[in-house]
Amino acid sequence: MNFKKLHQQKEPLLLANVWGASSAQVAEKLNFKAIGTSSSAISNSLGYNDGEEMSFEELAFFVKRISSKINIPLSVDLEAGYSRDPKTIADHIKQLAQLGVVGINLEDSIVEDVRVLLSAEDFSKTISKIKNILEKEGINIFLNIRTDTFIVKNQNPVAETFRRIQLYEKAGADGIFVPCITQVSDIKSMVENTSLPINVMCMPNLPDFPTLQKLGVKRISMGNFLYDQMNSFLEKNLNTIIQQNSFQHIFQK
Repeated sequence: MNFKKLHQQKEPLLLANVWGASSAQVAEKLNFKAIGTSSSAISNSLGYNDGEEMSFEELAFFVKRISSKINIPLSVDLEAGYSRDPKTIADHIKQLAQLGVVGINLEDSIVEDVRVLLSAEDFSKTISKIKNILEKEGINIFLNIRTDTFIVKNQNPVAETFRRIQLYEKAGADGIFVPCITQVSDIKSMVENTSLPINVMCMPNLPDFPTLQKLGVKRISMGNFLYDQMNSFLEKNLNTIIQQNSFQHIFQK
């Protein structure tokens, strides 16, 4: 099914966030309808922190390997574009499209020691310029615009998110991603204040999927949490090997 249409179904699109070809293949085996990369997981697997510490070229290598091993839609977390220049960001998106990518996440914050929000007005202009470049070149890719008002703990995240959604919708966004939002009333307000599909992310207090469906959420992401859990499992197993001076526990069912 067309990736954009996956955001218009009755049930939300549950996106498996992966960090390499093997994790993508597991998701496809389990019949996920689409896959998204986790920039944080890929960055951490290379020893970087999240926040554009890794290069676009390194990201593209991972994307190429993932795309070559799956047959379902792939969306890529492009962070803030690995540039502040719209033409350069558009070029990055074109390169990803050539690798078979059908959607990207683009976020309105950058990391400068700490994560900070970009100017909503400037970022909306960036989105508009990117959209125009892609349209002129006939590149149809789903622009899922992430607003990080809740991540940075803005003083009034709901009002600021509304303001940014309005700007980004006018600029040409295809979807809106609001990570770290968990309150039912907040999620309901987001859905009711835009015609664009709303994307939420795995969090400890996030409502269950049936509730999110009733609220009108159209996309659910996993972020880096499965990757982090996998690393915790690895650490636990390695520690057990050290403590027991044996590999036996690995093979116990």
